[in-house]
Amino acid sequence: MELNLIVMLGLSALLVFWMVGAHNRLVALRNDLTQAWLKVQEPLSLRAAALQPLLSAMREPLAAEHGALDALLVAHEQAWHAAALMRAQPTEPQRAATWVSAEAALSASASRVMALLEQHPVLRQTEAVAALVQSWSEAQAKLPFVRELFNEASSAYNGALALFPTRLLTALFRFSPAGRL
Repeated sequence: MELNLIVMLGLSALLVFWMVGAHNRLVALRNDLTQAWLKVQEPLSLRAAALQPLLSAMREPLAAEHGALDALLVAHEQAWHAAALMRAQPTEPQRAATWVSAEAALSASASRVMALLEQHPVLRQTEAVAALVQSWSEAQAKLPFVRELFNEASSAYNGALALFPTRLLTALFRFSPAGRL
């Protein structure tokens, strides 16, 4: 009897250690995903800091284009709100999809405003506008790289969730697959 008890205790201890190890690995991968989202937030913050002053500088010279400027402002607010939701829970696939959709709308609005700005070279060459456009452009240029970092972290996390026998624990510890940007 004692041998059976020792074997059962040993197997139970092995199972518990494996569960703790699998849980810790998933938590570490989820934390990596959160850190990857924080890297996405950096260019978003830079872009947000440049937008309001840029639109203010463009209001008077582009008085006939207030609709395009307002559309950009609304699209940016929607993207910023979607980013705030992602910051709260970056592993939620629906939130990632919402952010991607909001970013696409923002990109379309920004393209329109930048095209309008190209038609006004004097305005674009003013020191304030040029600096703000430069800041916006630099933030936009960083986004694809940090999005790729997020997607790599998401793939690693989702891959770990899909591995057998770890996937048996996903419901127990309430882990769910992450979305992609």
